[in-house]
Amino acid sequence: MSFHRISALLVAFISLFSVVSAQESGSFDLQQIYADHSFDKPLSLQIAPDGTDRRFLVEQTGRILLLGDETSAEEPAVFLDLSDKIAVEKDFEEGLLGLAFHPQYRENGKFYLTFSRQGPKRLVLAEYQVNARNPNAADPESERVLMEVQQPAWNHNSGNLFFGPKDGLLYLCVGDGGMRNGVFQLSQKLYAWNGKVLRIDVDQRSGDLPYGIPDDNPFLDTPNASPEIYAYGFRNPWGVHWDPETDLFYLADVGQDLWEEINIVEKGGNYGWEHLEGSQEFAARTALMDALGRKNKVPRGAQFIDPIHQYTRTDGMSITGGYVYRGTAIPHLQGKFLFGDWRFGNLWALAYSPAEGKVTSVVPVEQPTNVAEPRVQPTGIYPDEQGEPIVLDWKGKVFRITK
Repeated sequence: MSFHRISALLVAFISLFSVVSAQESGSFDLQQIYADHSFDKPLSLQIAPDGTDRRFLVEQTGRILLLGDETSAEEPAVFLDLSDKIAVEKDFEEGLLGLAFHPQYRENGKFYLTFSRQGPKRLVLAEYQVNARNPNAADPESERVLMEVQQPAWNHNSGNLFFGPKDGLLYLCVGDGGMRNGVFQLSQKLYAWNGKVLRIDVDQRSGDLPYGIPDDNPFLDTPNASPEIYAYGFRNPWGVHWDPETDLFYLADVGQDLWEEINIVEKGGNYGWEHLEGSQEFAARTALMDALGRKNKVPRGAQFIDPIHQYTRTDGMSITGGYVYRGTAIPHLQGKFLFGDWRFGNLWALAYSPAEGKVTSVVPVEQPTNVAEPRVQPTGIYPDEQGEPIVLDWKGKVFRITK
């Protein structure tokens, strides 16, 4: 048995054992907020970095709302409505997918969105600006398209994006292009943006590009590689967070048949899809290649990085990542990565030790007794202005995790 396979089995054992053994978690609850409102597929909650502590809620169907008081019945203000500018084939995974404010938003009023357009099908990354006369409204005519990623199918778009807390660069996650079994085989191709984490500088220009290429991106000198690539080998990243305290980049990647996974992303790292699902060989792809009379060929010199945690279909079917809790209201969660499962409604808090290089516990936060009708189907877990956790629900509700 190879070292890689021993490592993979060890990761699986540690991850599963951690879930079972972490019942000392204490009690947590979900408290609904904004109870007088029903939102349309809320996906992201962002706090503007301008000192106003305003909450911006992204609805997948195209609006960005400004949330007010948690108990108010007053309708939220619409910051931006792109409902008539985005286009979807299927509204399950396409739509308005991500929002990130420029670190100097207070000064320049710039923010960045990812969304779907058709003809051809593509994921768009665009820059917008706030209205010069109204800080509670964006200027819809200010759109400046930075990137357009071709999407062979309607699913596995990802679109998660954020600015690095230390380097101030924009990170964009892109799914593998869709369908099943990695049929488009793009995640391992360094010429393609699909199945990657990309990193660009929105304040610079490289040649004719509408953005700059950071001079320490890992594949600048790799022949035929896209210089925007930061890491690769992903299926459908959903929920990413760079913890400034530990300098760790967490990424939750949605699996296909057997495994959901959490990765610590390293610059230049290869995370295995379509050859691996979690830390295990992806048997469905091997079978597909056999049926096509082709070899399931691993790229020459490939070194795959295993996830730090994975779980099976016993615990869920679609992982939703979150963030590392640094608030004060729930001390037991301090320093833990909050994540959940969209289909089963489970929520967990994961403790990872950089010194030991392993997960030390996975604490259950929400475990529904009826997974067919979970209380929440988490699409995102985000910090409020005080760092306290807010959970967005696919069915249109918004919750707080409370102790």
